[in-house]
Amino acid sequence: MRIFHLSEHIYEELSELPHDLPAQGFLWIGMPRREFELQLPTMQQRLQHWTGAQLLDLHISDLLNQQLPSHFDYTSWYDLMVFRRLAALPGSLPGGPGGGGGGGGNGGAPTADEAPHTVASADRAFKSIDTSPVGFAVFDRVLITVHPGECSLRDYFASKLGAQQEGRDVRGSTRLPTSPAELMLRMVNHMVDSYLDLRRLLTRDLTTLQQLLLDRRSHFRDWNVVLVARDTLSRLEDICEDQRSAVQEWIDALGEWPMRSEQEERERELLRVRSRDVLEHVERVLTHVRRLESSAETSVQMHFSLTGERTNNIMRTLTVLTAIFLPLNLITGVFGMNFDNLPLIHQATGFWIAVALMAGLAVGLGAFFWRKRYLGTSN
Repeated sequence: MRIFHLSEHIYEELSELPHDLPAQGFLWIGMPRREFELQLPTMQQRLQHWTGAQLLDLHISDLLNQQLPSHFDYTSWYDLMVFRRLAALPGSLPGGPGGGGGGGGNGGAPTADEAPHTVASADRAFKSIDTSPVGFAVFDRVLITVHPGECSLRDYFASKLGAQQEGRDVRGSTRLPTSPAELMLRMVNHMVDSYLDLRRLLTRDLTTLQQLLLDRRSHFRDWNVVLVARDTLSRLEDICEDQRSAVQEWIDALGEWPMRSEQEERERELLRVRSRDVLEHVERVLTHVRRLESSAETSVQMHFSLTGERTNNIMRTLTVLTAIFLPLNLITGVFGMNFDNLPLIHQATGFWIAVALMAGLAVGLGAFFWRKRYLGTSN
């Protein structure tokens, strides 16, 4: 468990849960799922003292559920957001170090541009993509986040917020979050950005499969990789649709928050802007995944079309050869009949005349079929 006190100008990590809430700012409590289950009685007691409310049993089950899809729910005291994040680093392949997911940097793992373009690498990449839920309980002045065991997302934001306070984070915002809802949106937005980074890896690997599927000279046999790719894309589409629904419900709930002052209305408007930005990112990921799904399906259909065309070309060539040799077989059959008075059989040049006749007939039929484009690979 890690406990942080944040306000507009304060960021500090506390060694234990305080007895009372700080005079300014809010508390962020991040813990693994197992520790949350063990510390639940203490957390419920402190929440009752801090906010006058406790987590509902149904929401506790949601926070402990490892298979729960992304969704949003709310009560009069707090909001609950469950959001699935990538459990593998975007752009990384299995076997590379640092495959924890959600953190900054890839820990030296090969990226989508550095990895070899092979069916095996595509198979490993698609199989490595998995997700796990992160739970957010958003009170007015308390944020509780429940993570998978490694808590890489929590540790990443802890270091990022510390860098912001010290002015070392030149790429990020210099303003610390002023409310639990804003910090929750920043973390959700970071998780969605991981899906955006994943697009390049998916596109690269799917392009590798497409090139093999559409290569006329290859005999594609790795259909299990195609099935894994389509299954991964379908799961990502379902995940993105759940994420979109959760963020949209959160935006709708923002409109029902009570407005007590002009400052609170301004903060709520900033939350709406951040929420719409998160929703737009989710929409981009969903659109790209659907485009990849359609591209994969089209590639499979084109592969079978090319296979059918290759089969038709083979059958056409065999048919033409059969048509050429059919009259030659007829001629040899006629001269092979057991009659004594057949023409040319008693002449010294009869054999050569018959051979010349069959050769001329074969060349003539071949030229005729070539002119009709029944022979050759170009149409």
